[in-house]
Amino acid sequence: MQERNLGKSGLRVSLVGLGCNNFGGRIDLEATRKVVHKALDCGITLFDTADTYGERGGSENFLGQLLGERRKDIVLATKFGMPMDDAGRLKGGSRRYIMGAVEASLKRLRTDWIDLYQLHTYDPLTPIEETLRALDDLIRSGKVRYVGCSNLPAWRVVEAQWTAGTEHLNAFVCCQDEYSLIVREIEKDLLPAMEAYGMSLLPYFPLASGLLTGKYTRGAKMPEGARLSVTQRLADRYMTPANWRIVEGLRELAQKRGWSMLDLAFSWLAAKPVTASVIAGATKPEQIEQNVKAVELELSPEDLAQIDETIAGANAG
Repeated sequence: MQERNLGKSGLRVSLVGLGCNNFGGRIDLEATRKVVHKALDCGITLFDTADTYGERGGSENFLGQLLGERRKDIVLATKFGMPMDDAGRLKGGSRRYIMGAVEASLKRLRTDWIDLYQLHTYDPLTPIEETLRALDDLIRSGKVRYVGCSNLPAWRVVEAQWTAGTEHLNAFVCCQDEYSLIVREIEKDLLPAMEAYGMSLLPYFPLASGLLTGKYTRGAKMPEGARLSVTQRLADRYMTPANWRIVEGLRELAQKRGWSMLDLAFSWLAAKPVTASVIAGATKPEQIEQNVKAVELELSPEDLAQIDETIAGANAG
């Protein structure tokens, strides 16, 4: 498994990461055990979870139970900031909340440290300096090794990096945001900002919730039990006429080149210099093997240009 540095830091992560959002929600402990063990066997070192995953705490609890001695072999990433109660009081980026949230995550994960602690979403009620100072203190205490952010607009990322620099605080080393052949909004502002500050990207939803797997066909019967088959809000979001045109164009290109859609989706992300690790969830061990194999395809500059032309042509149509 290829490894890359996370931002300007010395932290190395596997090119394919395991998204742990299914643990404790879509799959139970035994199914999670199989996925985790397969990921370890395949050389995946980045395990990405969040306190909210698995119906608030379930994913972290499962990982804490399953990793055992292998905890030291991986880069364990989690997040804070999303609501952890129905009243909406347990959330945000304040010092008061962060200091309690990190202790709760450490307890659920059964570990003494978190390798990458990420602000899950922007908190409009807390100055970014307060958030960064609290995270800086956690790094100095040894409870957290590196920090990152997720789902922040570009100008908020710039604000955070500028603040960290001027106040001599540990800065975010990465951003975790949605990015795929279908969803490319971050290319306009966020990616240039990240490149300017030497940050890495951890793209999530690399398959656009499954639309880029190749198992969906416009007008055909939906696969039973698949994510877009059972979650209407995701189907409404991704299965638009414009997205179908892109998928159909890419499928035709992939067939001509002898690629699978999975190969195309993962290798395209891996070809981006800013990408450190492609975060992909899994509910079955065989999906892990497929994801790891998919990044083995090395796209040439000509391939990448053809992909962009295909997408541009679909958008024009």
